[in-house]
Amino acid sequence: AYAGDPRFSFILLGKNVGKRKAQIAAIRRSSGDLVLNVDSDTVLAADVVTKLARKMQDPAIGAAMGQLTASNRNDTWLTRLIDMEYWLACNEERAAQARFGAVMCCCGPCAMYRRSALLLLLDQYETQFFRGKPSDFGEDRHLTILMLKAGFRTEYVPDAVAATVVPDRLGPYLRQQLRWARSTFRDTFLALRLLPELDRYLTLDVVGQNLGPLLLALSSIAALAQLALTATVPWWTGLIIASMTVVRCSVAAFRARELRFLGFSLHTFINIFLLLPVKAYALCTLSIA
Repeated sequence: AYAGDPRFSFILLGKNVGKRKAQIAAIRRSSGDLVLNVDSDTVLAADVVTKLARKMQDPAIGAAMGQLTASNRNDTWLTRLIDMEYWLACNEERAAQARFGAVMCCCGPCAMYRRSALLLLLDQYETQFFRGKPSDFGEDRHLTILMLKAGFRTEYVPDAVAATVVPDRLGPYLRQQLRWARSTFRDTFLALRLLPELDRYLTLDVVGQNLGPLLLALSSIAALAQLALTATVPWWTGLIIASMTVVRCSVAAFRARELRFLGFSLHTFINIFLLLPVKAYALCTLSIA
């Protein structure tokens, strides 16, 4: 439909070289001041480009991301949970980070970059290695960290909404989470060097995101050990985890003005019994491409 339109230029690579190298090929052929990255399964609201570009008018900003929603939210119970997970990740985590000048991961489905900044970083971006091996996933997080290292701010624009397809079954969801966990752990090591230059809140954020799952895992293991060894129910552990879950979901329901967020409490079981083991496995297999 657009092949003959002079406003569009299509690049057909000789073989599948992966997302990162395809991005780089397009960026090097681009000419505009701003570059918008959109995943193939993502649909943008009509005003997304305008709103992101307006935010990028500040030359100190190197990248900005929009708010993500699940386009297939109503397909299964899992897609409903993931949609709420995206809302929390965007409107709590990213929004808080943006208040202090550094969104730590501008998500791939909808992120705008300053091309002049990208050109400074492309060589580093293309040749990311971990323990001597090329790293070919976690592109969005790594590019964001490189942007922050170069001294640019990264931002979140909540009213620039993009809808993306999310996994509707546990198998694909857990494989996605495994890739993301490996990427997070790898780039956390790089981000630690940045933290002294950023606001102290971001140190708290990064430390909390890495220590929080560890403390939850230790609490869960201790509770299971108590149940197995003493045949007594770990009421206090269960009560504290349940209370924290209810508080978080209630705050989200109040802020979003949607009662469905109370149902996000079900995600706690997925987190404890599925995602924590996945994160532990990711930490033990960081060198796997």
